[in-house]
Amino acid sequence: MTDLDKRIDEAITAEERALLQSIGEEPPYMRQLLAIFSGSTGCVSVIMMIAQTLLFVASVWSGWHFFEATEVLIALKWGVSAAVLLIMSLMIKLALWPIIHINRLNDRIIKLELFLRGAA
Repeated sequence: MTDLDKRIDEAITAEERALLQSIGEEPPYMRQLLAIFSGSTGCVSVIMMIAQTLLFVASVWSGWHFFEATEVLIALKWGVSAAVLLIMSLMIKLALWPIIHINRLNDRIIKLELFLRGAA
């Protein structure tokens, strides 16, 4: 612990400690991950995950053909296809990460509001 952490810990009163403990822990990661499929953007997230899964399967299929190819031109065709499909799959998956962080931030803001109401 740094000096700043010690000073903050000393400044917290017993009442504030009780309020902080009543707020609780951050939800488990899997619950946060499944939360992207609910709410106002849930159906969009489901469609994006389906598209991401299909692109990933197609990239694995193209990669399989790439490794089975015997001619350079055919291997190039399948290899580029596999790489592009895999990158597209990754980009869709990365588009879902901000939703998880927005949900986490919303939870923290709500807990902060409850904490401030309880302290007032």
